[in-house]
Amino acid sequence: MIFWKRRRLLIWLFKAYINKWRKTIFVSFLLGLLVFFLIRVGVNYIIPIIPFAQKDVIGVEGAYTVDNLPPFILSKLSSGLTSVDSTQTPQPAIAKSWQVKNNGKTYIFTLNNNIYFNDGTKLTSNDINYNFRDVTVERPNPYSIVFTLKNNYAPFLVTVSKPIFKQGYIGTGDYKISNLNLNGNFVESIDLVSVKNGNKEISYQFYPTEESLKTAFMLGEVSQIYDIKDTIFDGKDMTKFVNLRAAKSTDYSLLVTIFYNLDDKDLSDKRIREALSYAIPDTFAQGKRNYGPFVPSSWVAKGGLTTYSQDLAHAKSLIKSSPSASGSSHLSFEFKTLPQYLDVAKIIQSDWQQIGINTKIVVVDTLPSNFQIFLGEFNVPQDPDQYMLWHSSQKYNITDYKNLRIDKLLEDGRTTFDINKRRSIYQDFQKYLLDDPPATFLYFPYVYDITRKPI
Repeated sequence: MIFWKRRRLLIWLFKAYINKWRKTIFVSFLLGLLVFFLIRVGVNYIIPIIPFAQKDVIGVEGAYTVDNLPPFILSKLSSGLTSVDSTQTPQPAIAKSWQVKNNGKTYIFTLNNNIYFNDGTKLTSNDINYNFRDVTVERPNPYSIVFTLKNNYAPFLVTVSKPIFKQGYIGTGDYKISNLNLNGNFVESIDLVSVKNGNKEISYQFYPTEESLKTAFMLGEVSQIYDIKDTIFDGKDMTKFVNLRAAKSTDYSLLVTIFYNLDDKDLSDKRIREALSYAIPDTFAQGKRNYGPFVPSSWVAKGGLTTYSQDLAHAKSLIKSSPSASGSSHLSFEFKTLPQYLDVAKIIQSDWQQIGINTKIVVVDTLPSNFQIFLGEFNVPQDPDQYMLWHSSQKYNITDYKNLRIDKLLEDGRTTFDINKRRSIYQDFQKYLLDDPPATFLYFPYVYDITRKPI
């Protein structure tokens, strides 16, 4: 009985309280709800203007000197007279326009007149300090510069995409160097700070190998790692870690390639090289398959060419037709490979075995001075000109390739300025190079940027 009396009393007191303060309670509830939504919406606008320091610590593989910093860092620090887009076509940068005269020997650049170095000084033609051999430089006024070449050279517009600096790496870019640490002659770390927002910083830490880079990331020394090709760490795939984010892309600056020594008596036979090419897989897990020497988005790339899609039966028939294959005997080659391509070499070795060619894999750390077959890579130039790699006169022609037609096309390609004529020349170059292959082009490697997911 007492319990029910107390319960009725409490209910009565609660009703009386509500009746007395209900307006205040209702207004307070609405105000609280309004404040909650204002904070929820406004936080996205308020936080960015609060001057918190934002520092990304990025790990990079490679050994670099002060005079040889990676392109992705240089591009943040400054620009060249031109820039090069994804189709390998020159675009305006510090120079807003240009003219080409004298059959490709004279290049006249007009500079933008509103570009400043990060020390506050205005850029003029006197600051354009490229050091070219056999080139005469004139500066008619502060915003014009004229280069006169001894010989016409069509890739010159790509050459002047190299970033411009004043002494001390003072450039025109969005970032400037705030700190630089050296270990002997090599850069150990480099810190950049945003020119527009002094609280935004990027610190690049350099590591000698990809394994040491991944270890540093897992230990928390860096918050991001760039351009790794192998995502396996301690036997586990980093792309599967729930707390990590992996962004996959294709590195179109590097083309993984099999090079043949054409001085070898067996490999000098075009049929043997073609057979080896026809036995190569059509796909690689490590990268985007590419059958030719050019980036597929290049303005000179052309479809419908010889692709050497895998055809083991045709490969066997080519070997059988070659004098190098006597009766049922098997050809044998030493197959040298860089360490990072050992798994690829084993796949190729297995396929070559299927067409009766035996190989002994030998791992080498650098480009070998002597080889029969070498699995390596080459840096694809931003201009289609590959004169240094395939012309018979060049020391970097590691296959010792000698083809008079190819020599003539390469000579014409770098001395012809008209873009339509150049396109035709390099399409012919690719056609005839694949018809008489000194190498088998494999793939552009996939690369991964690994970052930690925000907590």
